[in-house]
Amino acid sequence: MQVLLSFIGFTLFVGFYAWYKLRKEKLDTKDGYFLGGRSLTGIVIAGSMLLTNISTEHLIGMNGSSYKNGFIIIAWEVTSALALVIAALYFVPTYLKMGLTTIPQYLENRFDGTTRTLVAFFLLISFVVTLLPIVLYTGGINLESIFNVSEVLNVSKTQGLWITVIVIGVIGSLYAIFGGLKAVAYSDTINGIGLFIGGLAVPILALWEIGDGNVLSGLDKVYQNSPEKFNVVGAADSVMPFGVLFTGLMINQIYFWGMNQTIIQRALGAKSLAEAQKGLLYTGVLKILVPIIIVLPGVIAFYYFGEQYYGPGQQDLIYPELIKKVLPLSFVGFFAAVVLGAVLSTFNSVLNSTATIFSVGIYKRLVNTEASDKRLVRVGKGVSVILALAAIIAAPFVANAPDGLYQLLQQLNGIFFIPIASIMLAGFFLPKISATAAKAALFVGLAFYLLTTFIFPVDIHFVHIWGIEFVLNLVVMFVVSRFYPRQSFEMPPNPVGLELKEWKHTKPFGLILCIIIVAIYIWLGQ
Repeated sequence: MQVLLSFIGFTLFVGFYAWYKLRKEKLDTKDGYFLGGRSLTGIVIAGSMLLTNISTEHLIGMNGSSYKNGFIIIAWEVTSALALVIAALYFVPTYLKMGLTTIPQYLENRFDGTTRTLVAFFLLISFVVTLLPIVLYTGGINLESIFNVSEVLNVSKTQGLWITVIVIGVIGSLYAIFGGLKAVAYSDTINGIGLFIGGLAVPILALWEIGDGNVLSGLDKVYQNSPEKFNVVGAADSVMPFGVLFTGLMINQIYFWGMNQTIIQRALGAKSLAEAQKGLLYTGVLKILVPIIIVLPGVIAFYYFGEQYYGPGQQDLIYPELIKKVLPLSFVGFFAAVVLGAVLSTFNSVLNSTATIFSVGIYKRLVNTEASDKRLVRVGKGVSVILALAAIIAAPFVANAPDGLYQLLQQLNGIFFIPIASIMLAGFFLPKISATAAKAALFVGLAFYLLTTFIFPVDIHFVHIWGIEFVLNLVVMFVVSRFYPRQSFEMPPNPVGLELKEWKHTKPFGLILCIIIVAIYIWLGQ
């Protein structure tokens, strides 16, 4: 009962807070619904970006992976800070100067309308078949485990998981559909605070117990139990070889933090360029700290459970077991509510971004060019409902991933992320690349990755394949552009009344983040 009461209490508090902050907002306009009225501050942007990114695929998936593989997977997190620095310096100023609502809009301005439409469809498909189902499934695992839904309802584990997934999907849909981006951002801020409190409590209380009242002593015991798991330099045959930092990993990170609609939409909703840059760089700080929450607990779990959960799909059960072992009952319910908030944040953020892409990038361009803002909002809400239902149906099919759910998510993301990143980077830095070349690279990259990863798998780590694919895409674009050159035109500015003065601390702040990343690898490299 303590668990349930604290869970309900915190969940209702977040819902009430979001309603209170939104009660006077205009949510029937395009900017109001999709971009939070272009009024978000750096702190809100950072909190929302982190919660959109950190969901149960991290809490469960990454802790499960670190339980089995150790600290080498920290690369997914700390290199994000470098990508955020690049986004703050180069990408966001361009986006805000152009007054963008969606990233595909940039592609239309730089290439053509067909490229924009193709990328919009790619993104819609990627959200439905990769991110949304995995987020729902990992959230279902966590809440089913904490509340024993199957036992309470006297159903099988599978049925209990289905019920939990459906409930999460319905609640997440309501947030996104009725509140828009601002509801997501405000609820994320509170859930972000809760995530750090609850997330930090798990390793701290565990280490306190292991060290008999001394956290540092507990950490030393965990280290002495398995020192190899604290090494951040992965071997060539590991799930995260060190070499991938210099091939495909940074391409993926730059795309995810600088070009991914779900993430960058928060920065597009900033009240000024300075606030957008603050939000990105603050997020970089958080990404360096967040391994304490999503990597360290997995290694601590190895101290408690050994290789008990090393079987296929078993590693993704380890984090809920650790929560139940180390947290007091009253705190378990609070943290379950935070976990639900993390799930909802990613789920409803993706729904909102998808609605934005479809309404602005597909419906208004191809179906109804005269559509009003109110009509676009209604269409966006309808698309959100359809995608939520599709994700709920697809969620159980991601179970029992051999290398864990987080690794599966990254493999699936590569299908669309790298081709899109290739043409986006070419658009920014290679002015002679043509629209025909961009479209050719999209399909060549897509086909290459599917063939080498899923149909005729080669014995090369999939992140290295990202790097190879990126180079292949560039070659394709250079060759095609030679025969089908770009037509000369200017990138049109479209000011939306924002202050576009750069934050004066952007460059020094970014430099400090880069130095910290290098220091982490020097410190923990063995």
